Amino acid sequence: MSTSGHADSGVGGEADGAVIIEEARREDLPAIVDILSRETMFGARDSADPADFPDYERAFEAIAADPRATLYVARAQGRVLGTFQLMLMRALTRHGTLIAIAEAVQVHPEARGLGIGSAMMMFAKDEARRRGAVSLQLVSHKKRADAHRFYERAGFEKRLDGFKLEL
Repeated sequence: MSTSGHADSGVGGEADGAVIIEEARREDLPAIVDILSRETMFGARDSADPADFPDYERAFEAIAADPRATLYVARAQGRVLGTFQLMLMRALTRHGTLIAIAEAVQVHPEARGLGIGSAMMMFAKDEARRRGAVSLQLVSHKKRADAHRFYERAGFEKRLDGFKLEL
């Protein structure tokens, strides 16, 4: 299923200045990996090294094959400037509710502050609702203060403390 959406961001995007959010295609993968590899706040977690690309190809194929997960890109002027993954999870709580989870929300550093992230989160909220989710959750490292302010401006409420165990 290919889903796309337009969000007016003021970025000089397509002909009308819109940011286009759509399901990622295989040919978008190098641009997505490039964006992910630029996030170095916690060390080099991702790599644009061509030797590592098969790992990302396998992950892309697994995500594409999973009906509960969709990888999206944000385009402006035909260029991939942002990415995020939307996952759906059925919970037993709240009478078996469907929950949406946004993961790996990243905007190219050169495009931050231009409305790309806002367009992606607006799309994620609309798509989660369309697919029947009652909430949209995401986690962000406690050291990412700028990201936290962005998510709060996007309507998210900070109400959980999270825990993580690296395996």
